[in-house]
Amino acid sequence: MKLNNFMDYAILQAKMAIKKDEIPIGAVIVKNNKIIAKSHNKTIASNDPTAHAEILVIRKAAKKLGSNHLVDCDIYTTIEPCNMCLAAISLSKIRSIYYGANDAKFGALETANNALFNRGQAYHRPQIYSDIASKDCSDLMKNFFNNKRRKKYE
Repeated sequence: MKLNNFMDYAILQAKMAIKKDEIPIGAVIVKNNKIIAKSHNKTIASNDPTAHAEILVIRKAAKKLGSNHLVDCDIYTTIEPCNMCLAAISLSKIRSIYYGANDAKFGALETANNALFNRGQAYHRPQIYSDIASKDCSDLMKNFFNNKRRKKYE
């Protein structure tokens, strides 16, 4: 697989999550056009409901940079972030969010009424770019949950 953009790397992380039977969400953080951190969901393996890909990748990037402010960084995530992840993105002052597919159930940017950003309650509001490789990102989620349902009834 030839990787053409940063979303491809986030998708690769999501595929790693599938191999570990985790919900396939991947994220990378980029600074100066280089990936400085990458992760995928690890909620099941870590028994930690906050171990979302976005939270984990923010922790890694902050540790690498030695700062809780990631002002010159961009995050690429395969799915529209939830409110918890958006709060962490805001607090870390990430410059831009690039995400793949909308999340009708938990997405908190465009899909749901996002009180955090729409009401001006955010500490910092990043630029938002959606629909990046959305079909690939959406297919990962659909296939993962279809396989789960199929296994449940086998």
